Amino acid sequence: MYSEWIWGLVGGLLIGLGAAVYLLGNGRVMGASGILGGLVDRSDRSAERLYFLAGMIGTPLMLSLFLSPGPQTNLTSNLTVVIGAGLLVGIGTRIANGCTSGHGVCGISRFSVRGIVATILYIAAGAVTLALFRHVWGLI
Repeated sequence: MYSEWIWGLVGGLLIGLGAAVYLLGNGRVMGASGILGGLVDRSDRSAERLYFLAGMIGTPLMLSLFLSPGPQTNLTSNLTVVIGAGLLVGIGTRIANGCTSGHGVCGISRFSVRGIVATILYIAAGAVTLALFRHVWGLI
């Protein structure tokens, strides 16, 4: 019924809206990895962090109740690849001191040079990783 690009547009709009509300409401940049990392590190504002994560997980779940069929994913069934990808993303967000929402959405929209450079680097790293895993090693 819906084209795949509609789901990307809706997701992008929701992420942008969430980032704007978070910035306007808290005066801080929304970075999902920083929010989760602060919760794991037991820093202050843990209630705020929990509410944010609950909304981030709960919103798609609520939407899936009303939209049937929902958007399809292309997640591999290879659990080793899923775990490895998760670890690489986690390590990358720690090294870059932020994630796609912090650097890509919020950083670029504020014309942050650090955010723009980080976004270019993680997109390039993702492209190289995909090329290696799919075309060289045939894992995905």
